[in-house]
This record gives sequence, structure tokens and C-alpha cells, in this order.
Amino acid sequence: MSRRWRKPKQARSLERVERILDVADALFVEGGYAAATTKEIAAQAEVPIGSLYQFFPDKAAILDALAARYTDLLNQRLQALGTPEMARFSLSDYVEQLTEGVEQFFVEYPGYRAIFMEITATMPEVDEATDAQLIETIAAILPKSDAALDEEDRKMIAFVLVKAMGNLLWRSLGQAPQFRQRLVLETQRLAFHYLKSYFPETLSGNGE
Repeated sequence: MSRRWRKPKQARSLERVERILDVADALFVEGGYAAATTKEIAAQAEVPIGSLYQFFPDKAAILDALAARYTDLLNQRLQALGTPEMARFSLSDYVEQLTEGVEQFFVEYPGYRAIFMEITATMPEVDEATDAQLIETIAAILPKSDAALDEEDRKMIAFVLVKAMGNLLWRSLGQAPQFRQRLVLETQRLAFHYLKSYFPETLSGNGE
């Protein structure tokens, strides 16, 4: 999928682009995507409007770039769970780490919801590409304890987790705190019982 924006190579330009994205992110969270303007973003980022358009032809391109940045951050968070130490966890602990890792990401980055609410509505192809990246990541970090699962099996399991578990955690963001906490726990329970049909409860296979 072609990008709507151009990523610079020089350090100075990279710093400027990151500043533009930081300002846009804050404005989209504070007042909504529709209310923000490229002129306002450029002014608050302290860059000439011409410099903004050099990298982002319009506001949609900025939204696209923010979606890419958040996707990279979430993928990095998930990849950090694919460690040898995680393989020694029980399945219950593994699912807890996975669920809480995603939930904590949402807490740390409130802009994620603001960005992807707009992405889902206006750029469905970006939303699908994002899910595809997350599916690849989840497939790679799934436990390796069951040799009977081939690559297609792992991708299918990852697809279900991203579409079901991911959607529930996403939906939890707009809920009242008590209900949100309960929904996160229910999502964790759902993921555990689903994965239990594929993986042993002791992932190392030796009870350690």
C-alpha cells in the first residue's frame, strides 16, 4: 500500500516531521480530527506551512503517518513479548501478559483511539493493513511449544486474536472504568480458553 506522505531521510527533517506529528496527535485528541487544520498544526509545530506540505500534502496524510507510527509502536510492544522467558510462562500467565501489554499500550497512548476512530471511518484500507501487520507479529510471538502447528495455523490463530481480542480491547476504551476493567478480564478469559485448545497450559511442556 502506497503512503500518502513522504518520510524524510535527513535528521533535521525527521525531527521536524516528528514535531508535526506530535502536534497533530495532540490536536486530534483534544478537539477531534475534523476541527484541526494543517495551518494550525504548522503554527503550533513552529514550521512553515510550506514545510508541512513538503511531507504531508493534506491532513489525511498526517493521519496516515500517525497510524503508521502507532502501528510501529504497538508492534514493538508485542514483539517484546516474544522472548525465551515468555516461553517458560504458563498459558494463563502468557495470555495475561499479552492482554495487559495491549491494554497498557492503550492507556499510555490515548491518541491511538482518536487516530484509529478516524482511520476506521475514512481509510479502511489503512485499518486492514494495520491488522495485517499485527497478525504477522502475533503469529511470530505465539508459543512454539506445539510443533503440530504450521505457519498457516499460527496465522489463523493470530487472525482470530487480533479480530476478536483486539476488537474487545478496543471497545473497552470508550467504557466506564469499572465496566472497562471487567471487559479486559473477560477478554483475557476468552483468549485463554481459545488458546488452550491449541497450546498446553504449561508452555514449556515440563511444568517449569
